[in-house]
Amino acid sequence: MLIRLLRTYLRPYKKPIAFLVLLQFLQTCATLYLPTMNADIIDNGVVKGDTGYILSYGAAMIGVSLVQVAGNIGAVYFGARTASALGRDLRGAVFDRVQSFSAREVGHFGAPSLITRTTNDVQQVQMLALMTFTLMVSAPIMCVGGIVLALGLDVPLSAVLVAVVPVLGVCVTLIVRRLRPLYRSMQVRLDTVNRVLREQITGNRVIRAFVRDEYEQGRFGKANAELTDMQLATGRMLALMFPMVMTVVNLSSIAVVWFGAHRIDSGGMAIGDLTAFLAYLMQIVMSVMMATFMFMMVPRAEVCAERIQEVLETDSSVVPPLAPVTELRRHGHLEIRGAGFRYPGAEEPVLKAVELVARPGETTAVIGSTGSGKSTLLGLVPRLFDATEGEVLVDGVPVQDVDPALLARTVGLVPQKPYLFAGTVATNLRYGNPDATDEELWHALEVAQAADFVRKLEGGLDAPVSQGGTNVSGGQRQRLAIARTLVQRPEIYLFDDSFSALDYATDAALRAALARETAEATVVIVAQRVATIRDADRIVVLDEGRVVGTGRHRELMTSNDTYREIVLSQLTEAEAA
Repeated sequence: MLIRLLRTYLRPYKKPIAFLVLLQFLQTCATLYLPTMNADIIDNGVVKGDTGYILSYGAAMIGVSLVQVAGNIGAVYFGARTASALGRDLRGAVFDRVQSFSAREVGHFGAPSLITRTTNDVQQVQMLALMTFTLMVSAPIMCVGGIVLALGLDVPLSAVLVAVVPVLGVCVTLIVRRLRPLYRSMQVRLDTVNRVLREQITGNRVIRAFVRDEYEQGRFGKANAELTDMQLATGRMLALMFPMVMTVVNLSSIAVVWFGAHRIDSGGMAIGDLTAFLAYLMQIVMSVMMATFMFMMVPRAEVCAERIQEVLETDSSVVPPLAPVTELRRHGHLEIRGAGFRYPGAEEPVLKAVELVARPGETTAVIGSTGSGKSTLLGLVPRLFDATEGEVLVDGVPVQDVDPALLARTVGLVPQKPYLFAGTVATNLRYGNPDATDEELWHALEVAQAADFVRKLEGGLDAPVSQGGTNVSGGQRQRLAIARTLVQRPEIYLFDDSFSALDYATDAALRAALARETAEATVVIVAQRVATIRDADRIVVLDEGRVVGTGRHRELMTSNDTYREIVLSQLTEAEAA
């Protein structure tokens, strides 16, 4: 999975990678040549006392060292740029894929896991690529080159290498095999910590209201301790790596010096050659250690690559049309025919054979008990998820066939939980229409009964809005969300219980202003409050995902027991009449 991911996303950078490999080859060759030059200086200059030879060869060594330094700097530069580009492309790909997900896929992965995959997991793959470009490319060249040059200096002494390299390989392999499952568990526990932390930050007010600080500290402490335990287990395995490698290195150095001294004593080897052989031994061992360092990163990067690939290979249940309809009659006629929706693996569908017609110039209300599927029904229109049976049509065209951009312009949704983005009042209002003028923004605020409190904010339209709109009240947040949809000026307005946080006076004033503003548009309102929808042209009553009644308020009061029960739970008989 890791190789496939890297091959796919590094393909556009073939030329920088080829140049990087060339630079690494040059600097590694220069590194390998330096011990041979040093041996020549010792044998032909120092031993013989030839100062001129030392100076001339010393100057050559400086030149080779400069080539080594230049090659290393260039390789690191291109390696860092390419690895950063890889990280950027991966983050962009994951982000684009997540943006295409419906609510079903987002719920499957969970927001904390998607955040971890986009940030931490991508960073692990990026770090592996960086280490590969800066270390791993030169490691095999140095290892093979060092062995060849060591054999050229003294074949009998090279028998030490035959014993050292396999032992190092076995040690590294044993540890790396144990690391992979540990890294997978560690990433899962990191997801858990992010989830708990996100819940506690988002639900801070609820925690304080119920004085559950100690309970939440315990939850976070447990998740944090589990992550710490897994990191300690991984750290213990990693802690074995370097002592094992260094033990083998030091023993091999002792063996080289011991046998090399005997070779020099017997006249079979020069002093300079022993010095060079020791240098090559260290280079070979260093290349193995660099590979060891890489192998330590590979298991975690593999796990992260699998998690990234899992997101990239998940197709959205909301599929863009192959031949999208790019133009509608722009009347705003909405029709739902026999629509049903079932979550994957659910025993019962949320919606069953729902029939609904909403016409321009009319207000259609949807009411029902909690869990009856009202919000799910509204979510089918802008394709937050697609109906698993039946169809939803806008101006006679199934929404699955409409161009997504056109559908977004035609349908405006005010969600049950309005969300504001960090920025200003103006940037949030222009979210649906970037070209809206200040006059249009103020008009939308007037209709949404939000102009008065926005004028009181320091900066007015330029007043700052925090992430999620937490610096304004719930009612103010709802009114700003309504104004944002009004700025969009769609043909179909969907209000998903968007007036629940408003007082009765503001609710009445807002509905009166909306009636004038949306007189020619199609309006569908989901509400729990009977007073909000009793004057609607058509009321659709949902019960356990089915339509159990359709009509006006007076009709339903006399003919529909479900509606009558809901109304009388909020109003007296006289008020209901």
